[in-house]
Amino acid sequence: MSGENEKPSLVYGEIKDNQNVLDLEKITIMKSAVDSEDVRMEHKIRLNQNGDDTNQTIKLYKRRWFIVLLFSSYSLCNSFQWIQYGIINNIFMRFYGVESFTIDWMSMIYMLTYIPFIFPVTWLLDKKGLRVIALVATAMNCAGTWIKVTSVRPNLFAVTMLGQFCCSLAQVFILGMPSKIASVWFGSEEVSTACSIGVFGNQLGIAIGFLVPPILVPNIEDMDQLAYHISIMFYITAGVATLLFLLVVMVFQERPELPPTQAQATARCISPEQYSYTASILRLLRNKPFLLLILTYGLNVGCFYAVGTLLNRMIIEHYPGEELNAGRIGLTIIIAGMVGSLICGIWLDRTKTYKQTTLTVYLMSFVGMLVYAFTLSLGHLWVVFLTAGALGFFMTGYLPLGFEFGVELTYPECEGTSSGLLNCSAQVFGIMFTICQGKIIDNYGTLAGNIFLCVFLFIGSVLTGFIKSDLQRQKANQLAKATISRNPGCKMPRNQKGISRESSS
Repeated sequence: MSGENEKPSLVYGEIKDNQNVLDLEKITIMKSAVDSEDVRMEHKIRLNQNGDDTNQTIKLYKRRWFIVLLFSSYSLCNSFQWIQYGIINNIFMRFYGVESFTIDWMSMIYMLTYIPFIFPVTWLLDKKGLRVIALVATAMNCAGTWIKVTSVRPNLFAVTMLGQFCCSLAQVFILGMPSKIASVWFGSEEVSTACSIGVFGNQLGIAIGFLVPPILVPNIEDMDQLAYHISIMFYITAGVATLLFLLVVMVFQERPELPPTQAQATARCISPEQYSYTASILRLLRNKPFLLLILTYGLNVGCFYAVGTLLNRMIIEHYPGEELNAGRIGLTIIIAGMVGSLICGIWLDRTKTYKQTTLTVYLMSFVGMLVYAFTLSLGHLWVVFLTAGALGFFMTGYLPLGFEFGVELTYPECEGTSSGLLNCSAQVFGIMFTICQGKIIDNYGTLAGNIFLCVFLFIGSVLTGFIKSDLQRQKANQLAKATISRNPGCKMPRNQKGISRESSS
């Protein structure tokens, strides 16, 4: 993909002598309490395991942008299907002859499937890497879309549920990847932006899921015509999923030839014998700041899942016949959230103020939810659009913040494992909040249901203030830079023969 004389897109350093190897051992000391007596363990990883003078270079590759955009695309296709039933809940109820709560499960199955499968999937990510996970994810997503194509008959609800289950299983392989791709492919000054782009695809898919189904599947009485419109939507989704699967097979790459950061350079030197997935999980569960983040992330994102799943019911209750505008309001939530995600990602890369930014966005999510709750019933759709946009900007914008804060608190543990635990918490709270808020709405109305979510967002905001901001990944990169600047064996590269170049693979 690159010419022989192509220059690296970032100035990089070289580490070549044994003294550097000794200095850089400091970077990889992982301190963790391993028992009740708070015994400390150390994992020392040598950058040059063979003890020779082989150069270790860091470099950024242009293809990193294609990798993250391809991931965002198949994440988009998968997340679109999360909400495609829920946003036209009343139409699918009538077509399949089932209750509203049953259609709610077409969204909640995404959350339920995640919980038991996340640990084997993160283990597989650790053992087999990004490419295998990407292949399985797109294959499962593709299979699910074609199963749903065959389910467009009123008596085949079980078949469409099976297709949705396959897509929900694919989601387990997708949600933990943004921070992993960002760390493996991107430099320390752009890793948060890259993670935001990865999350961006998921959010855009949800946005399209809010907007497109009400357009493609109108609320009509003729069941044959309704089946025709549903099949059009399913065929389009299946075609896109198939194309993305083929692209992943042909071009998705495991990792760059050379690492993008010193932190990744040291992480690559961890041999399989030195790494234990079970021990990694136990270390994460002993990390008190990360445990608090797991709880607060679950509360915030669980509220977002509940709002998205029940949006159609809330809007239709106050604005009957406005299925199309319910989708547009959902679109507004997600588009505003995508803007918030990108802004937060860029802000983190520039300032590294992880806790301060996370706390601010969390508090604003609480305020946004409060305003949305009390303005929903005013009878003015433009007000709902405005307040829903403000809510989405902060609540959806929080997603990449949680991922990146988690990676910082847990480095050098696998990014996929930390992201998986965060997402697992979100799915658990998402199911709980969706069921509870749905029951509250049925019995007491939408205001009571939304205030129920406000209470938990306030609790999450308070708990976020207690998270200790111990940024391990930033410390590792800073120590590496300081070591290189002090040691005369480290030098700036020259554009000459022998300097590493991008491989054509």
